[in-house]
Amino acid sequence: MEPGRGAGPGLWRCGRRLLWAASLLCVLLDLQLPGLLASGQAEIESHLEMGRKLLAAGQLAEALSHYHSAVEGDPKNYLTYYKRATIYLAMGKFRSALPDLSKAIELKPDFLAARLQRGNVLLKQGNTEQAKQDFEAVLQSDPGHKEAQAQLARLTELEVTMQEARAAYQRTDYAGAIGILERAVEISPWDPDAKELRAECHLLLGDYGQAILDLKPTTKLRADNRAAFLKLSQLYYGLGEHEEALGQVRECLKLDQDDKTCFAHYKQVKKLCKQLAAAEEHVRAQRYEEAIDKYKAAMKTEPQVEVYVVKATARICHCLSKSKRPQEAIEVCTEAHRRDPRNVFVLRDRAEAYVLNEEFQRAVEDYQEAKELDGENEEVKEGLERAQKLLKQSRKRDYYKILGIRRNANKQEIIKAYRKLAQQWHPDNFQSEDEKKEAERKFIDIAAAKEVLTDPDMRQKFDSGEDPLDPENQQGGGGHPQHWPFEFNPFGSGNFHFKFHFN
Repeated sequence: MEPGRGAGPGLWRCGRRLLWAASLLCVLLDLQLPGLLASGQAEIESHLEMGRKLLAAGQLAEALSHYHSAVEGDPKNYLTYYKRATIYLAMGKFRSALPDLSKAIELKPDFLAARLQRGNVLLKQGNTEQAKQDFEAVLQSDPGHKEAQAQLARLTELEVTMQEARAAYQRTDYAGAIGILERAVEISPWDPDAKELRAECHLLLGDYGQAILDLKPTTKLRADNRAAFLKLSQLYYGLGEHEEALGQVRECLKLDQDDKTCFAHYKQVKKLCKQLAAAEEHVRAQRYEEAIDKYKAAMKTEPQVEVYVVKATARICHCLSKSKRPQEAIEVCTEAHRRDPRNVFVLRDRAEAYVLNEEFQRAVEDYQEAKELDGENEEVKEGLERAQKLLKQSRKRDYYKILGIRRNANKQEIIKAYRKLAQQWHPDNFQSEDEKKEAERKFIDIAAAKEVLTDPDMRQKFDSGEDPLDPENQQGGGGHPQHWPFEFNPFGSGNFHFKFHFN
């Protein structure tokens, strides 16, 4: 039986129709394929032309998108891969450039420009073994190629330099290793090994700042460099830059959120950051007691890192001075000054505590020391001038001492002290002429103190080191008319009849 004869006639006719349709489709494709290919090639050329124009204009990202389209349209064109690689390199994306250069070489093994470029990238990465293969391949095809010869010489120099640097490191000549590595980093700026070795040398010499500068680029030179992010975080933390430390350890956790070492460090840094931020917020809101509690908590969180103990002690000194607790402030500020002798703000805060404690000579000395450290600080200049006035004033008439009150006394306390002393030194309470004269003198001082300290403007002047009742301080030297809060002539004679106005 012939094939198909056993099947029904309908099935046989259906097969013939399918065969006819397939034949027709092939004919149509043969007719249209040249046109489709021509259209696709025109589109690729358009992308390449736009890419060239944008590249010339310096618009690298836009040019790159057109080269992406050109590569997708013609994945067998070695030149398109090479051109896209050059854009990646111009953008500093050497890791993205390498696959394109390798693809161009795969498609055209004798493409010397791609081999030379790949060798250059590999050399900058410190990959001397693979770079050597590319440079030697170029020289095999073109023995007189000057750039390949020069790069091969640089490659040999890099290998020797790295050997010398490692030898210096092994014999603990860290400064010598750093000097040798300067040349290695110059030849292979994208090599993380050279930078990490130099960073380690800086660390061992105690130069954390330079170590950070070398470590930072390595986080981008390696695909997963959690170790560098953690090390950077620890270095910033040790320098007291807790916010930067938090940022670096977060980068580590972005790479692997389950990294136990990074997570443990993250919890510690975050806790400290939170405490210090809350403390500063309390200071801004003038909630000094709450701020002190937070700073003390921060010192308990991190007692091992000296910089945080120093910072917290200095800020507690500031809070105590601002909350007008002079004796405590002087004690804490003195400890802060011992830990950080060049801290201008600690000297300022202790000077203000001395002012509150009426130790004006010491206040002047602290402000003078602060000025030597920072001669351009206006706050220090103004504080020194005020402390000097207060010192001079203290050698004359001190209204606070006359009433026996502290400099931070409120109006109610001033009135209370005045009433008590005015009754005590009322001249009618004394019999002899000498006693009356002494009482009169004291009574005048008591009345003057009450007048100055209950008037906000006059008190502010006095607190700034100026006696508002001193004729020397009046404009034109004409003196200040005395307005006494009682009706008597203190310079007259005879019996005294006082009428007090205690309001």
